[in-house]
Amino acid sequence: MDATVVRTIALGKRFGRVNALTGLDLSVSAGEVHGFLGPNGSGKSTTIRILLGLARASGGEATVFGADPWRDAVALHRRIAYVPGDVNLWPNLSGGEAIDLISRLRGGTTDAAAYAARRRRLVDVFELDPRKRGRAYSKGNRQKVALIAALATPAELYILDEPTSGLDPLMETVFAHEVERIRGEGATVLLSSHILSEVEQLCDRVSIIRAGRTVDTGTLSELRHLTRTEVSFPVGEVSPEELVSLPGGRDSRVENGRVKFTIDSAETAVLLTAFGTLDVRGLVIAPPSLEELFLRHYGDDVTVRAAEETGGRRARQ
Repeated sequence: MDATVVRTIALGKRFGRVNALTGLDLSVSAGEVHGFLGPNGSGKSTTIRILLGLARASGGEATVFGADPWRDAVALHRRIAYVPGDVNLWPNLSGGEAIDLISRLRGGTTDAAAYAARRRRLVDVFELDPRKRGRAYSKGNRQKVALIAALATPAELYILDEPTSGLDPLMETVFAHEVERIRGEGATVLLSSHILSEVEQLCDRVSIIRAGRTVDTGTLSELRHLTRTEVSFPVGEVSPEELVSLPGGRDSRVENGRVKFTIDSAETAVLLTAFGTLDVRGLVIAPPSLEELFLRHYGDDVTVRAAEETGGRRARQ
């Protein structure tokens, strides 16, 4: 039996003259939480739309559970739960009614007692008032409705596209616990996120895409060469001679009275040992956001691609 739940091979998608995907390869194994990462405009949401059967590929191959997501969308949707990053609800339905409707559409309310228990627990942990109508919900509460609807009915594959968008840190923690729970139940998760800490906490493997193509895939430990950490301390606490002697420091600069530079994340322990001998106070070590990570490593190509897409849109207007 094939243990691959999601597979794309040389996947392509064109919108007019714009190539949103240019040969994307992706493989998600059964039972894993797979991070799907890339800067805005890299093709993540386009890939997800193809996997859901909401868009048709222009080239290459995409399969979910070995089936064609465009041709077999109805059957596949009974096995998939999806949460978008920008949720719109029916304005006149309450949150509870929206949750029940979505669950019925997926055929997941046949065991009424089990469904009611899961729904009740999720409403409690996400602290949602299900009596309010959709028009009265904030972005964060709309996101909670979508998450509860997805999680209240068991699925084999959860496709989550920026699922914590609009949630506060407490609810992000609740979300992380729920992902761990469904992983424990044997489900597979494809998680698109721009929050690096979320990915580091939850994902077994990650695929990084740029300009519609996969550029790296593997476990986070295998991809540590991509991450860089910013280090800063007040001006004057380390002499220029001592600064030069510090291991791994790059891109040194002074901003707002602080010396700042970056290091490879793997060099952090060595650097801390060196700082320990210098009696540095006010030391700040800040891991990069995912957006900073991509701009640092792929910024030139991403900028060029964005300019090309903007030029293409202007030409069509």
